[in-house]
Amino acid sequence: MTTDRQPRATLRAVAEAAGVSTSTASLAFSGKGPVAADTVERVLAAAARLGYTGPDPLASSLRHGRSGVVGVIVEGRLLHAFRDPFAVSVLDGLSQVLDEVPAGMLLIAQHAGSPEKAIPQLAGTALDAVVFSLCGPDDNPAVDHLAARGIPMVGDGSPADERVVQLALDNRGGSAAVSRHLKDLGHRRVAHLMMPLRHDSPTGLATRTALDDAEFADSRDRALGFLDVFDDSSLMAQTSLPDVEQGAAAARLLLDRPPADRPTAVVAQSDLLAMGVVRAADELGLRVPEDLSVTGFDGVELPWFPGTLTTIDQHGEQKGRRLGELLRRLLDGERPQDELQAGDLRIGTTTAAPAQG
Repeated sequence: MTTDRQPRATLRAVAEAAGVSTSTASLAFSGKGPVAADTVERVLAAAARLGYTGPDPLASSLRHGRSGVVGVIVEGRLLHAFRDPFAVSVLDGLSQVLDEVPAGMLLIAQHAGSPEKAIPQLAGTALDAVVFSLCGPDDNPAVDHLAARGIPMVGDGSPADERVVQLALDNRGGSAAVSRHLKDLGHRRVAHLMMPLRHDSPTGLATRTALDDAEFADSRDRALGFLDVFDDSSLMAQTSLPDVEQGAAAARLLLDRPPADRPTAVVAQSDLLAMGVVRAADELGLRVPEDLSVTGFDGVELPWFPGTLTTIDQHGEQKGRRLGELLRRLLDGERPQDELQAGDLRIGTTTAAPAQG
């Protein structure tokens, strides 16, 4: 036995049943207009009889030329983004502005090793705009696809394409600033702990030549900022993931050596990596900052850490809001200029002058 599907009740049908105009029915149903209480009651009763539940959201979006959805492309697995407090703070700031637009946020994971796999998902989704968040690769095939559809794009420094409005960070300048802080304290044997330079980077020691083949501009530029202050002979290591566990594994390679050869300080490319250095130092019996100074990059909240990390604060929530504001201007038909964000050196309790001897 089959039954015919009943067509969706329309606002016009409700208006006719209530004996009012369609515009009056719309105001009564929305509760946003000066409509008499008895008229509102009559309209709502008619809506209930006809099974009318409200305007069709798809039809409404088509009338306004918008889907109400903004895609946010995140490099790598979403799991890693949600474990990174800096990533979460950026997404929080962005969502605050999207709530004001209003628009929803659709997170789309894209892996640098196979970035083209995200394109079918993008192609099947109605999007008002796209944000490239959290520093992906310089080259991204999604840009050509989105540009062909006329979808405006905002990035935080990548992909490196003139069709993407950028809110970039001075990664090289920030890394140089925190490195100079250590040099001014008197440190000369200083090591550098890097985020992945490529999607297939292993955790291990690295050399200056590894920067020449980097996929990720933020990792490369932070390393270059360090090398602007300390020479190419400095110990360097990179990680397969920018998290505490891999940071600790790489830091042990830098620190587990005779005292005369061991660095007196480590410049880490993120706060989570810096926490990995602190963990490795503790396992090796080294005190921070008495035996080892440690710096990070990001400026995230670390409530479990008893001290305060010396770091570059790039104000994640504020950055997310600014990305949202640039996106809102694009949706309004403007073409905002690219912007360069400066990070602030925040000196904490994890750096001090090197011990004598």
